[in-house]
This record gives sequence, structure tokens and C-alpha cells, in this order.
Amino acid sequence: MKRTLAALVLLSVSPTVRVSAQDRIAETQTVLSQLVETYGVSEAEGPVREAVKRLLPPWAKSETDSAGNLWVRVGQGDPVVVVIAHLDEIGFRVTAIRDDGALELQPRGGFFASLYEAKPALVHTERGPVPGVFVPRDTGFSRHTPPPLRVDVGTTSRQATEALGIKPGHTVTMPKRFVRLAGTRATGRSFDDRVGDAALLLALRHLDRAAVKHQVIFIWSTREEIGLEGAQGAAAILGTTPRRVHAVDTFVSADSPLELANFAVAPLGQGAAARALDQSSITPPAYVDSLAAVAKARGVKLQVGTTMGGNDGSAFTRYGVVDVALGWPLRYAHSPAELVDLGDVASLADLVQAVAESW
Repeated sequence: MKRTLAALVLLSVSPTVRVSAQDRIAETQTVLSQLVETYGVSEAEGPVREAVKRLLPPWAKSETDSAGNLWVRVGQGDPVVVVIAHLDEIGFRVTAIRDDGALELQPRGGFFASLYEAKPALVHTERGPVPGVFVPRDTGFSRHTPPPLRVDVGTTSRQATEALGIKPGHTVTMPKRFVRLAGTRATGRSFDDRVGDAALLLALRHLDRAAVKHQVIFIWSTREEIGLEGAQGAAAILGTTPRRVHAVDTFVSADSPLELANFAVAPLGQGAAARALDQSSITPPAYVDSLAAVAKARGVKLQVGTTMGGNDGSAFTRYGVVDVALGWPLRYAHSPAELVDLGDVASLADLVQAVAESW
């Protein structure tokens, strides 16, 4: 079967009914909202890892490696298949405290810093979060290059800021919360990649372990946004052992006016998406076809297309492992107001479950 990767293929079939659609959406929201409202900038993913552990089914036994990745192994034998999603989110790290008490910042991940100007900030310290403000540029002329973004926590001296428990190395984010919109839509920050994290959890909760005929390793990785560092550590541990890796991450070419027309568009509400090609890896067409066959056999809606960005699975390809990346449609990626359809998240979880049980 020939396939043009730049063209979007929509495989729309009726989902297999196991629980009511309303209950499925409710469970998806319950899991996803807890992950979204937990903070974890790259190199500070600990709270998110603990949230994932709390949400695992009782039978799942987890382990944490030296890179901070969380692992759950299911089944035995070959082929070994890895399913991986990342724990971290974009944000900032405090690099210095100025004499006037303001914080100098280093971005952790790629995004437009202008989206954070004049917005509330949170500095994450050992004592708890300290509120602040991302200082806006001091001119209304957009043609002027703005100064580096910094945070004002209300103090006027370095000593006063330090007295709040703030020091270089602490992470900074914008406050966030999960907000349900009309229908099955929701908005918030860090859906990238808390949706992937939730999909792995939901798949494990519904997994028929008796149907798993080989070993499947679920991994929640660290430091993806700053260079796939956690995935590189996991890949080095496993080496050539896995046959396939399924990186579960955002499909950013969704139906947003911000997206380029030369990328295939995956509309919200039409199910999970296979990342057949992105900026880090290409899925062999035969594997795309096999994934589509698994989805069709299980009644899972699937879209196939090309997208921007990279994925954790590319860290495994140097060992000869085939990367079959999965995703979901997302609007406004890496912004403070990302937007998803909860039906797509449920579809993605069903796809992860189907891959573990029948491929």
C-alpha cells in the first residue's frame, strides 16, 4: 500500500464501546486534570513523577532510573516494545538575583517569551511557590527588541528576595489550571506532554494483562524539552533490545490558524494521530500501515500525518529501534492556553492499549 506522508489520512471508524462515552470522558478529565495542575519544569519533574505513581493501577510496580525516568514493565518475552511520554514542561530557571531583587531567567524549552510578559509568575522553592510577575517590556513599540524576560516578586533588594527562599537554580512557571470548555474541549498549560502521560496511565488502567503476549515497557521520561535527555538515558539502558518504540507526544499541526499549510492538519475531535514524519524521525510506511490496521481492528479513530517538532523515540533509533510515534491534535502548542479535545485523549489511550495488547 502506497502512502504519501505529506497527505493526511483520516481513519474514522466507530470506537469499540466498553464503557459509556460520558464515563470515559469523565475518567480522562480526572486523570489529565491532576497531571496538568502539577508543576514540573525540565530538571524538576519530581512532583509530576509522584503524581503519575499515585495514579497507577494498584498492580503496577514502578521503578525510577538514575535519569529520573519512571518505568512500569508488563508481560514477558519478545518482542520488547517501549511506550514513552515525557514528564516535563516548558518554563524557566533562575540564573541570578539582581541588586533590585528581580530574577534573571533562562528558558527551559522552546517557546515565545512574549507570551509570558505581564503575566503572573510562580517561583518554585523548597518552602513552596512564591508569586511574582513576569516584567513586561517598557515600551509600546513592538519594533524594539525587548530586554530579556525577568520576574519581579515584589522586593527591592537581593537580600529581600533571598529572604523569601529564592535562589539560582529554582524553576519558574506561570500559574495554571485545567479548564473545561464547551463540549469535550479543555484548555490549560502543559497539555504537552501531560496528555501523553495520561494516555499511558489510562491504557494501563484498562489493560488486559492476559492479552499482552510480550514485554511492554511504559516509561515516563525527564528533560524532553531540553534535548530528550531522559529518553537518551533509557535508550542507553535498553540498547538494541526493543523492536519498537512508541513516543507519545503532541501532534502540533492541528486545525489552528497558526499552522503552516505545508503540514498535514489533524483536526481536533477526530481521534489520535500517528506522527508519520516529524523533524526528528520518519516512521517506515509499513509500520504506519500496521498501526492503522491495529487501530481499525480495535475500532479506534486514527489520523495519520506530518508535524513539527521531535519526539523521545528518536533517541532509540541509533540502536536500530523503529520509532512509531503517536500523538493527539493540539492547538496553540507551548502557549499558556493549549487546547485539546478530551475525546482525542481517550482515543489516544485506547490506541496505546491496543498497541500493547495486540501488536
